[in-house]
Amino acid sequence: MRRYRWWIGAGVLIFVVGLVAVFVFSGPGTPPGPVRRPGPPGTGPLTIVSLGDSTVSGEGAGNYTADTNGANGDWCHRSPDAEVFETDVPGIAAKLNLACSGAPAAQVGLGQTEQWTEPSQAEQLANLVKDHRVSVVVVAVGANDDPHFSELVSQCFQAWFLSGNPPCSDSVAPGWQARVDAMVPKVVSALNDVKTVLARAGYQAGDYQLVLQSYASPIAPGIPADLQNLNGCPFKTADLQWVRDKGVPALSAGLASAANQTGARFLDLSRAGRGHEACSGGADASKEWFSRLTLQLNDLTDANRASHALQESFHPNANGHAQIGRCLTEFLATALPSAACLSGSDGNLHAAATVSASG
Repeated sequence: MRRYRWWIGAGVLIFVVGLVAVFVFSGPGTPPGPVRRPGPPGTGPLTIVSLGDSTVSGEGAGNYTADTNGANGDWCHRSPDAEVFETDVPGIAAKLNLACSGAPAAQVGLGQTEQWTEPSQAEQLANLVKDHRVSVVVVAVGANDDPHFSELVSQCFQAWFLSGNPPCSDSVAPGWQARVDAMVPKVVSALNDVKTVLARAGYQAGDYQLVLQSYASPIAPGIPADLQNLNGCPFKTADLQWVRDKGVPALSAGLASAANQTGARFLDLSRAGRGHEACSGGADASKEWFSRLTLQLNDLTDANRASHALQESFHPNANGHAQIGRCLTEFLATALPSAACLSGSDGNLHAAATVSASG
């Protein structure tokens, strides 16, 4: 009888020890694993938003909203045909564009810098997240900082216009890399400000995608001679070559560095326009994804608008924005940290898992 009592006592002891072990290692109410966040915090529709300059505002696409087409000094030229509205991301219910033509990095970031009367885009984003759940922020900025890309285009036009002048690239090329290098920390600061705004709103890194995209070359050599003038693309051949093969790739490499420093994803557009640059279509401009030299004659009759009559020139047109939006959509569906928008066999842009300068 004592032997059975000993076995019963030992069994009870083993059961109690096992129960204590389970309690100690699992704990009361401890979940089986980390709880997955449902996505961006807050309330409102799941949203994709664009920040930056003319390349995402919609400059060149036309059909600008009345409030950004010169009203009260606002020339941000935001278009409903801009890239962000051409995306098709599952689950996204709202598409918003805060970009402004001509914006420098400082106006995209936090601070007092304005562009065409508009305040900081990061501050506008801070207001937006109060009633939107931001899932994607796509940024294009930097060209209006030290590279002064629009001024470069003007310089190259002047070099063509003044007979006997050397190509503008002769004077620009030696200092181009230094200008790109000076731009990078400004873009880094702007991206960090965007991240700060979202962090203050309770966002964690996995709640949203931050994408920095670069610029496509709007011009290239090999265009018809009858368009290498005021009819379309008034640039010397050497400058067309340099912009496409040297200037834009160096700018893109600088932006890739900025993305890497901030943990942003990077979409390389430096080769996105190959074969579809301004004037490349000859008599059929519908094949082009960038605007040619564009003069709004009606604006010349209004003193307040005359200085903006050429503003649309050499930007992605509606076709270009549609193609870039298509490529961005593909990129967002991948887990790639970086990709390049390249033309596929179907003639459309696709996100390729490479940022190589070749090809």
